[in-house]
Amino acid sequence: MPGIVCAIRGGPNSQPTINTAISLAKDKGLPVFFVYIVNLDFLSHTQTSRVSILSEEMQELGEFILLSAQAEAEEKGAYSDGIIRQGNVEEEIINACKEFDADYVILGQPQVKESENVFDQNRLEAFKERIEKNGGVEVIFAEKGE
Repeated sequence: MPGIVCAIRGGPNSQPTINTAISLAKDKGLPVFFVYIVNLDFLSHTQTSRVSILSEEMQELGEFILLSAQAEAEEKGAYSDGIIRQGNVEEEIINACKEFDADYVILGQPQVKESENVFDQNRLEAFKERIEKNGGVEVIFAEKGE
């Protein structure tokens, strides 16, 4: 059965992404698969022996975030599931698309602050195109939060 993959990080900035996924799931009659990806690449530049502990803690945080999103989906009448992945964000989103035969991917948009964000508009568009091409899906961006 086709579905919707929704990548979330948690926090208030994820709420528009969750809302968009739930709304589309209800409109299309599709399940939504909330995906939380633990990516510890930033630790490759540090010297720490706590990588496994940090990974476990981030997975526990991810479980809480996913359970919250699933409870909201259920409350609003949409079927959902939660999946935790570890690795490269783009690769894991594409893998989830293939695994769940997704038709859509819902992504949030970065909250642009005074400091530079990892994704500027050009990088975000390239990210979208790679996911659409390699995942065989349509990417939908949630509206930016307040």
